[in-house]
Amino acid sequence: MPNRASEPVFQLIKSLTQSEKRHFRLFTNRQGSTEGLKFLQLFDALDAQEHYTEERVLTQVPALKRAQLANLKANLYKQLLASLRIYHAGQNPDIQLHEQLDYARVLYNKGFYQQSLRMLAKVKLAAQQAEMPHVALLAIDFEKIIESQYITRSLQGRAESLAAEATATAAHLSQQHALSNASLRLYGLYLQAGHARNQADHEQFTQYFQAHMPAQLARNSGFWEKLYFYQAHVWYHTINQDFRACYRYAQKWVDLFEQVPHLKDSQTMLYIKGLHNLLAALFNLLYYSKFMEVLRVLEDFAANQTRRATPNTEMLLFQYIWTNRINACFLEARFTEGVEIIPELLEQLGQYKSQLDLHRTLVFYYKIACLYFGSGQYKQAIKYLNRIIDHKDLSLREDLQCFARILNLVAHYEAGQDAELEYQIRSVYHFLGKMNDQQPMQIEVFKFLRRAGHSAPGQLHDEFIHLKAKLEEIAARPFDRRPFLYFDIISWLESKISGRSVQEVMQQKFLTMK
Repeated sequence: MPNRASEPVFQLIKSLTQSEKRHFRLFTNRQGSTEGLKFLQLFDALDAQEHYTEERVLTQVPALKRAQLANLKANLYKQLLASLRIYHAGQNPDIQLHEQLDYARVLYNKGFYQQSLRMLAKVKLAAQQAEMPHVALLAIDFEKIIESQYITRSLQGRAESLAAEATATAAHLSQQHALSNASLRLYGLYLQAGHARNQADHEQFTQYFQAHMPAQLARNSGFWEKLYFYQAHVWYHTINQDFRACYRYAQKWVDLFEQVPHLKDSQTMLYIKGLHNLLAALFNLLYYSKFMEVLRVLEDFAANQTRRATPNTEMLLFQYIWTNRINACFLEARFTEGVEIIPELLEQLGQYKSQLDLHRTLVFYYKIACLYFGSGQYKQAIKYLNRIIDHKDLSLREDLQCFARILNLVAHYEAGQDAELEYQIRSVYHFLGKMNDQQPMQIEVFKFLRRAGHSAPGQLHDEFIHLKAKLEEIAARPFDRRPFLYFDIISWLESKISGRSVQEVMQQKFLTMK
C-alpha cells in the first residue's frame, strides 16, 4: 500500500497553510470545469486524511475510478504547484521576473516588438538590482533575438551595446558557477569527512582548494561571486580547523548582506546560513560575548514573522536557532538547564523530520547526548548515542560516528556498565579499524578504559592524572585536537581528579574565560 513518503501530492497538501488552501479552492473553481470539481473532491479527500490510504480515497469519492486515480493525482499536483506559484509570486522576485519574461514572449509573438523590448528592459534592470544575472542574461538574449529580426533604430550602436552586455553578464555567471561549484564540493568534503585528520588530509584539501579557487576576487565581482568566494573559504578553513580564518570569512559573508540589506528578505536562507556559520566559528573559538551578540541578531531576525513566509525558512530557523541555543548551554556549561529544553526540541524535531536531512538529525542527537552526559544522566546519553551508532550509512559524517562511539565508551564507564565495556571497546576498535581513523586521543582512552577495569579504586586517581597529562599533550598538536571539538574529555578527567561534576568544572572554566 502506498505510504505518505511515496505520495508527493499528499505531502504537498499536508504542508499547505489555511490561506494557501483557500487560494487553491478559488484557483480551481476559476477553471469553471467539471475536471476542476474532481480536483477539489480529491483534494478534500486527501486533506481529511492523517495518513495516505488509497482505499479511503476511493470510498470517500465514489465518482473516482481506481484507473483514473494516478492521472488525477498527477494533475492535482500540477494544479497545486500552479496555485502556489501565483500565491507566492509576491515573495519571490525570480517568479515575478520570469512571469514578465513570459509576457515579453507573448508580446513578441503578437508582433509588438517595441512593447516586448520595453518589457525586457524592465526585467533586465530589475534582475540586475536583485542580483539575478542569470535572469538578466535571459532578457539580453531575448533582446538580441528581437533586434536581429526587427531593426528598431531606437539606439545607435545597439548591436555593440547588447553584445557587450551579454559578454560581461556571461563572464560574471561563468565565474559565479566556478566559485559555487568549488564551494559546494568543499562543503560536501566537510559533510563526509569532517575536519582534517592529519597532514595528508590537509594537503589534499589545500591542493583541491588552490586548484579551484582564485587567490583573490576580481575587482568587478558581483554579489554572488563574493558570496561563493567567502563560502568556499569558510568550508576550507573549517575543514582545516583554522577557526580564526573561518570567523573572518563568515563575518565577510554576513557583512555582504549588510551592504545590500534588501537581499536579506529575498535570499533569507543564505543570510541566516551565514549567521549560523559565523556562530559556529565563534563557538569553536570560545568567543562567548560575540557569540551571544550574533545569536541575538539571528533570534531578532527570526522574530519578524514576515520573514518566516515559507516552510523552508521555518525549518532552517528552527535548525540554526536550536543548534546555537544548545551551543550556548555548552559554552556556559548549563547542562542541567539544557536538558530541560530537550522535550520541546524533540517535539519540533518530529515536526520537521520529513524536511530535515539526516546529517542535521544526527548532529542534534549528538548534542542531546552531550547535554545528558554533562548533567550526569549517562543512560540517557547512551540512548541518543546509540541512535547515531545504529545508523548504517557510514558515508555521512564519519567523524561524528567515531566520536559518538568514544563518548559512548566513557558514558558506559560512568554508568557503571562494566559488563558491556569490554565488548564496547572491541566493537569500537573494529569500527575504527575499518575506517582507518584511530587517532592518538582514541588510543589513549582505550588504554585507560582497559586498565581502569583492572585497577584498584585507590589507583584510579593516578590513572586519571596520567591520562589527563597525555591528552593535554595530544590536544596541543594541530591535527590531533579534532576529537576535543566533539567532547571535552579533559574537563571530564579534571572532574574525576577533583571529585567534582563535569558541569562544575566547566562552569568554573567559563567564569574564568569571561
